[in-house]
Parts: sequence; structure tokens; C-alpha cells
Amino acid sequence: MCLDYDVVIVGGGLAGNCLALALNGSGLRIAIIEAQSRVQLAAAPSGDRALALAAGTVAMLETLQVWQGISHAATAIEHIHISDQGHFGKTRLSAAKEQVAALGYVISARDLESHVAELVADSAVEVLAPWRVADLKAGSDAIQIQLAQGEDSLNLSALLLVGADGGSSTVRQLLGIHQQVTDYGQTALVTTITTSLPNRHTAYERFTASGPLALLPIAKNQSALVWTRRHADAKILMDSSDRQFLAELQHCFGYKLGELGISAPRRAFPLSLIRAEKMHAPRAVIIGNAVHQLHPVAGQGFNLGLRDVVQLAHSLIRQHAQHHDIGAEDFLSRYAQSRKKDHDLTIGFTDAVVKIFSNQWLALAAARNLGLTLLDHIPAAKTLLSRHAMGFAGQTD
Repeated sequence: MCLDYDVVIVGGGLAGNCLALALNGSGLRIAIIEAQSRVQLAAAPSGDRALALAAGTVAMLETLQVWQGISHAATAIEHIHISDQGHFGKTRLSAAKEQVAALGYVISARDLESHVAELVADSAVEVLAPWRVADLKAGSDAIQIQLAQGEDSLNLSALLLVGADGGSSTVRQLLGIHQQVTDYGQTALVTTITTSLPNRHTAYERFTASGPLALLPIAKNQSALVWTRRHADAKILMDSSDRQFLAELQHCFGYKLGELGISAPRRAFPLSLIRAEKMHAPRAVIIGNAVHQLHPVAGQGFNLGLRDVVQLAHSLIRQHAQHHDIGAEDFLSRYAQSRKKDHDLTIGFTDAVVKIFSNQWLALAAARNLGLTLLDHIPAAKTLLSRHAMGFAGQTD
């Protein structure tokens, strides 16, 4: 059996589902291919991670009619406090001073993913799960997609294939798109921290000798921790007791939020900057984590991926309305080029922050702390940094 679609999206996570919602009602025939069932996706341990949503991302989710049904589960970031352990420099950003309701929001990935999946289930988009992509073959007029499920197989045909299947993207591998990988030599430790003092909707970014430490508000006295350490240090902390873990965390963070506790299992993720060498191939394009995986220091990974989604949807709807081929090489090339500036700016900014604040060379430490202090007193510079935090700096029209 062979089923024909205009757009086949591989990956039923946030990027793939948001693209499907953005295209729903456009007149395009859309299918999502997901390797896991909804039950498996809901049970995945990574679903309890906290997502930092930039204000620009929230605006896009509102346009997709997503935010209206999930905003109650999010916590606003009204202040951002940036400091450098053992040094004098610090910078504080404020939503009120930038004349916005919030600099961003923090939400459980599972809450957002479940809500988006429900919206897709209620739409005209067809979801095929659990199926995995076994083979791809691009032709002049369509791309053939072979799916497998145990001993069963299914053949699809589409004008355009979109790979939204994450960092280990099968689509990217089958398309022969290579990656550039920079190993940071760091591991991110993730958990939920309780605090004896309220966080007052403040996100803390504290740079330490072995990497950055972020606490993101998720309730009055709860914050999501993303703590970057060198691999060896991270292993010691993962193997330590809660008491030992908290003692080291308290030493690095200090007592701005009082006594710290732990209320969720600890998890660890090795960190690299990963970027695909290109975004498209004949009759195919890749988006989100299939294209780029960033260090979590600036919390821009999902925000950048959603901008991929929204711009691709806008381009596809316009191309379709003009009765042009949505899988044409020149069209996909223009889309990839339109995303380059945002990718270069956001990835470059994140990578520079990691390298500058992970370096303890005395002269560089002095320079960056002077920079943080000056930044705290220059409104125009703080506004520029706030735009980065809100996800507006890299946007294109």
C-alpha cells in the first residue's frame, strides 16, 4: 500500500507537532511519522525537564493557538540575575524595565509536549505511530518513504519530507547530511531544587570555574537546576549522596535563595555544540535538534528550533498558495539561506558565552567581570542582552 501526502513530517515531538499545527488548514495534506507511541512518549524520563521559553517563543506559540491552553502551567521569568563566582561582576535584567510582562517563561517539557500532541490529534493531520523510517528515495517529483514496524512495512510518497526527529535524526543520516561537532568537555546535571527563600520569579545564571549554573523558577520555592560541570566532576556529583550534592551546589551558588534542597532525581547529559552542515537535500529539509544542538547556557535551543518551524510553515504556505512546488530545490535553498543569519547569531552567541565564562585565565576573568559591571549600568546594552534572552535578537521578517 502507498499513501500520498504533500508534507510528511518525521518526528512527533515539539518541533514536528508545532509544524503540523502551523500547516493545519493550509490545504496541504500532512502526515506525522513517530517511532514511539503516545504512551511511550509520555513515559520518557526526559519529559520532566524544564524548558525556558523566550518571550518571542511564547508569541509564536500564541499564534499557533498553543499557549492559550497551557499558559497556566508556566512560570514567568520577571528578572534575570547573572554573576561570576568569586568575582565582583554581575548584571541584572528586569521585565519591568524592558516594559514587557516577562522576559520568558519556564514550563515542563512534558506539559507542553502533551498539550501540543492533543491539539494535533484533534486536527486534520494524520499521525502514523509507531513507525520508523527505513529508507528514503528522492525523485524529481516526489520523495518515497519506506516505513517499518516489526515485520510490517508501509510506503509513503510526499512532495516534501521534513526531518524533525531530534539530535539522533534518522532522516538526517539517511539523507547523508554530516554534522560538525564541538565537544565542550562538560556534562549538564539536571534536577529540581527547593529553596527556603522565594525566588520571586528570578532566573539565576551563575558562572563557575567548571561551567555555568542556572536556576529557573518553576514555583514560589522551587527552581529547575541546570548545572554544568567537567565530566569527571559531574560523575563524582552523580555518584554522591543528596547531602554531598547539595553541599557542593550551595558552595557554588551561595545563599541568595537560602537553604537548598532536592526534590527530583538527578540526570546527566554530555554537552556538545552540534550543527548539521546543511539544512536540506533533494525533496527534504531538517529542522530543530536535527539541525542544531546548543549548550543550555543561554536556554536558546528550543527557541531557535521553533523559529525554524514558524519560518518554514510561513514559506510553505506562501509557496503552496502561489501553486509552486513545495519541494523544489530553489525553494528549499532559499529557506535554508533565510535561517542562516539567525542560526549563526544565536549559535555564535551561545558558544561565545560558554568559552568566555568557562575560562579562568586571570586577564579574561577581569575583563568579563568589568564587562558585566559596565553592562549593569548601560541601559542600551542591557536592552540588547534582554532581546537575546527574549529570543528577538535573531528574528527575521
